[in-house]
Amino acid sequence: MTPEMASTPPPAPVDDSPSAEPEWVEYSDDQLLELRISDLKLRISGSELESRIQTFYRELDDRKIAFKPVCYLGDEWFCPEGASTIAIPFYLAHPRLKKLEEHMMMEVEGGTEIWCLRLLRHEMGHVMNHAYLLEQRPEWQKVFGSTSIDYSEYYRARPYSKRFVRHLEDWYAQSHPEEDFSETFAIWLTPGLDWRQKYRGWKALAKLEYVDRLMQELAGQPPQKLSRAKMSEASRLRSQLKHYYLKRKRLYAQDFPDFFDADLRRLFIDAAVQPQAERAAGFLRRNRKLILEAVSVWTGEPKFTISRLLKSLTQRCADLDLRLRGDTAQASVQITAYLATLAAHYRLTGRFKATPTSIPP
Repeated sequence: MTPEMASTPPPAPVDDSPSAEPEWVEYSDDQLLELRISDLKLRISGSELESRIQTFYRELDDRKIAFKPVCYLGDEWFCPEGASTIAIPFYLAHPRLKKLEEHMMMEVEGGTEIWCLRLLRHEMGHVMNHAYLLEQRPEWQKVFGSTSIDYSEYYRARPYSKRFVRHLEDWYAQSHPEEDFSETFAIWLTPGLDWRQKYRGWKALAKLEYVDRLMQELAGQPPQKLSRAKMSEASRLRSQLKHYYLKRKRLYAQDFPDFFDADLRRLFIDAAVQPQAERAAGFLRRNRKLILEAVSVWTGEPKFTISRLLKSLTQRCADLDLRLRGDTAQASVQITAYLATLAAHYRLTGRFKATPTSIPP
């Protein structure tokens, strides 16, 4: 070996292990949004998802469920139709992507361990339905209803109904018979939950007891149909993150605080224009009961539904520091008419207002 060769350091090893931090971790949000999802090269292995999935698998073992679904990274939470797999949103595979998700969508669905496990249990309900062909059983259809009805992006929830369990938010069990089963299964699967006590006196208890009998029957039995199909795998998604979020913002536009801003600015006025005028938020809080009563009586919509909307609008008025345009009588008429219009649209469509065709990224 020559002196020159001895003094030459060996090449640095290439670290392609899951623990190696990718270059995009240091990117700004704007830079990150330019990347394609497939370019992120994400893995479940080595991420916080790995331990959460293992916890979920132990829950299945404890309940004597004979197989474990393949969990993979996709573009959202879902179980592909007819498959025994569970897609988990890719952004949960790295803290930097969770931070971007929160910035873009205001929350990170499944971002905590409790929330993640809750969603895994729900999706497992779909897996069980597919793997054991449960919805084909006459008794299943008698308990949960026909699955032939169309899925709707929007549904009219009945917040006080005791015919359905409450697992995920927004009374999701009420959206479709398949979701009703999945939500009921998720409650049954939840460790340490005394569902008989929690749902005592509810009609939903009969659904839970049916699921309990059904799972005892299936304990240890292999699936009748086992499909490992995957859809929308993150490793194959070539769309840029900015287009991914643009699409989602269009879908969930009504859930963003600024969705009603244009309407509120027509109803009220900026503080800079009329600083001495009464604050719109204070006016709405003071007259909340009267407005709710009037809108509910003339639209037939429950006060609960209108109250949630009015609370959101009131907070947005405070954020924008809006003021009354005219006197209080005029403001009362206008806001009541506006809420009644939104309630009428909600009664017909399940949404308070049509979604704009374009939302800025």
